[in-house]
Amino acid sequence: MAPVHSSPRPIAANGPPTVFVLDDDRSMRESLTFLLESVRLRVEAYSGAREFLDSYDPNRPGCLVLDIRLEGMGGLDLLGQLRDRAITLPVIVVTAFGDVRTAVAAMRAGAIDVMEKPVADQVLLDRVHQAIELDQQARAADARRRAAAALFALLSRRERQVLALVTAGKPNKSIASELGVAAKTVEGYRATLMHKLGVHSVAELVRLDLLVKAGGPPIPSG
Repeated sequence: MAPVHSSPRPIAANGPPTVFVLDDDRSMRESLTFLLESVRLRVEAYSGAREFLDSYDPNRPGCLVLDIRLEGMGGLDLLGQLRDRAITLPVIVVTAFGDVRTAVAAMRAGAIDVMEKPVADQVLLDRVHQAIELDQQARAADARRRAAAALFALLSRRERQVLALVTAGKPNKSIASELGVAAKTVEGYRATLMHKLGVHSVAELVRLDLLVKAGGPPIPSG
């Protein structure tokens, strides 16, 4: 194998990342495992998609290096299963059949990259590190979203009404008129909800509200 250089590894909140290798070719599994472990990455190798699905815990960070042509459940079918289960683990497809149609299908099914075998060692390692970092960022964002949602759950019905109107850009007088209360009452609700949410300005409040409303499937929690 060609000399390789290790990139800094991001530290995931749920433990060290694992690179899951899925290829039904034993020699390829062993080669990829040796390469990844040579730069101190944790590796788990699988020969079949069903075996991987049955054992994978979505709380485990990392990425998946996937061969598209597998016996039994194929790589594209596995990508569909991951999407259906809201599993957001980044997937790098490595295939000997690198035609445009396969690449497009894999990317549409959720892969972050499609690489044609043989892949240069350093190129693959760089992409794996990038995938792990993407996973770390996604999990961190999801943790922030969950924390913000937990704070929003502490708000009363009236405070949520005021929140919706404040983040819509309405001034206190308009909010008071719409809710049929005094402007000072609205000021009190605003102060209380901002204290509960730990924010100090309307800008922070809007950002937190947008975070909670952010789309995308959450990473399953344990």
